[in-house]
Amino acid sequence: MGDSSRIIRRATTTRGDQMAEIDGATVIARSLKQQGVDYMFGVVGFPVAGVAAAAQREGIQYYGFHNEQAASYAAGAVGYLTGRPGACLTVCGPGMIHGIAGMANAWSNTWPMILIGGAPDSYQDGQGSFQEAPQVEAARPFAKLSRRAESIQRVPYYIEQAVRTSMYGRPGAVYLDFANDVISGRIEESEIEFKDRCPDAPRTYAEPGSIDAAVDALKSAERPLVIVGKGMAYARAEDDVREFIDKTQLPFLASPMGKGVVPDDHPLSVAPARSYALQNADLVFLMGARLNWIMHFGLPPRFNKDVRVVQMDISAEEIGTNVPTEVALVGDGKAITSQLNVALEQNPWTYPQETTWWTGLSAKAEENRQAVAAMEVDDSEPMGYYRVLRAVREAIPDDAIIASEGASTMDIGRTVLPNIVPRSRLDAGTFGTMGVGVAQAIAAAAVHPERKVVAVEGDAGFGFSAMEVEVAVRYNLPITFIVVNNNGIGGGPSELDPNNIPPGSYMPNARYEKIIEAFGGKGYFVTTVDELDSTLRTAVDDPTPSIVNIMIDPKAQRKPQPFGWLTR
Repeated sequence: MGDSSRIIRRATTTRGDQMAEIDGATVIARSLKQQGVDYMFGVVGFPVAGVAAAAQREGIQYYGFHNEQAASYAAGAVGYLTGRPGACLTVCGPGMIHGIAGMANAWSNTWPMILIGGAPDSYQDGQGSFQEAPQVEAARPFAKLSRRAESIQRVPYYIEQAVRTSMYGRPGAVYLDFANDVISGRIEESEIEFKDRCPDAPRTYAEPGSIDAAVDALKSAERPLVIVGKGMAYARAEDDVREFIDKTQLPFLASPMGKGVVPDDHPLSVAPARSYALQNADLVFLMGARLNWIMHFGLPPRFNKDVRVVQMDISAEEIGTNVPTEVALVGDGKAITSQLNVALEQNPWTYPQETTWWTGLSAKAEENRQAVAAMEVDDSEPMGYYRVLRAVREAIPDDAIIASEGASTMDIGRTVLPNIVPRSRLDAGTFGTMGVGVAQAIAAAAVHPERKVVAVEGDAGFGFSAMEVEVAVRYNLPITFIVVNNNGIGGGPSELDPNNIPPGSYMPNARYEKIIEAFGGKGYFVTTVDELDSTLRTAVDDPTPSIVNIMIDPKAQRKPQPFGWLTR
């Protein structure tokens, strides 16, 4: 009778001042929602299935994936696209370990995200329980915060702390560990203190003296160059950066995911002359960009050995990395750019257009445009990258969100596929992560259902997470997945010799489009120029999730480059 009375008491909603019991899963989900975590991606199982169900009840959009690795990539992409962390939900042990992939990607890209790992019952610690692992310790190298909730009452505290930590200062990933007895345990709701939503990260300003010093440095340069990084996209500084470029008339380049902060078709963009601009600039103004491998460390031979640097970054620790900084602007990108614009209003200055610097930039840009244009109109078969990517460009709307991966597909796509609006390109990023494209496309479609999302993938990159196209079909996300297929990593043979299979080769002419057909999506297989343009337009215009599998010449390459892709 005692057991029955407890069951009845837990199942009955009390009246008056008393409140019903609540389980840990609901406390986790409600706390996340109250802290502005609106998107969750994961794989359910022991002990987190209840958390996913509770998340849906609390109004969080939950997307069930096939592998935690892809789910974690999606969570990080949400952090970049929205400014508040996406959540990845994993089972304990192997599931949580898979999720570390996305944590590391968010760590490297400085995006806010939360990895939530289930764990065995806390009272079984050290006993060799099911999927027991040192999860808190495993997350630490890539986490701004790695914590385990010791009770249901502490859950709201840890979640508020995690969300705030992921966004404030230099954004990054956080990890929260919840044991099964916390997730499934129950408590009177009156004993839970839910936390108010933490505000968006404060926008910090640079000291006024550094603003004047930065403007003076720009004025003193003969060959100045602005480099716009994805930090400005994350800061939502596009209006301020465009105003700054228009006021100063300075030539600019964008980093791969900085594209669109200022439209790629802006007349002051010198992207077609990228190597020339970097190598010859006597001063670079880094706006939310880092002198890491993507920017060749700021060192010769890709940069002038005497280049001066004005650096804007949210993180003081980043200042002076690889090259000494002449002027440091530490703080929020949007806030600091607004300070620069005020200074330029008070003391207007414009970089002159009639200079030998502009003459050299314009000549090199035109030379490279002509070289690329010739490759874009080359109708030879089997097709090359440039002809295929030109067709993609002509088929997609200007505001399309492009998720891209695959070494050549991604690198060539950066030059051929323009971005006109910010936060419209997602790719392998600072970590150089392959396997992110499908997941990032799903994240983009979840956040922006009103916009077209296109994943432009090499066949190798696509293969990492190809099964996740089922997620797009299941949730009716109108994504077009475009596979630029060259039969392997860096290209493979058109026919396989079973006694001598090259390490990077895949099955020739693999019919990847049939994967999505198995789930009810549409598949297209393209081998000729005649099929290319019309097929892409059909697929992009159709809201049904689809794969366009395009065979290209396995030997196709980028146009000749003056330097290797990785500076040594």
